[in-house]
Amino acid sequence: MIKNVTQFVKDVHLELSKVTWPKFNEFAGSMIVVLLLMSFFSVYLGLVDKGLTELWRFIVKLYGGY
Repeated sequence: MIKNVTQFVKDVHLELSKVTWPKFNEFAGSMIVVLLLMSFFSVYLGLVDKGLTELWRFIVKLYGGY
């Protein structure tokens, strides 16, 4: 068991040494794009939710709900 764990850790270390990590400028640019997209979709989904909620309230009110 310990031999397997040791081999696994060595393999992980070997694979991580092969990784090409992004430069800071690439990382920052990607992070900005992700944050902008998250903000856009959050606002979009919030507006869709609000619209559907108001539509549901209108339908319920129209047909004698609460």
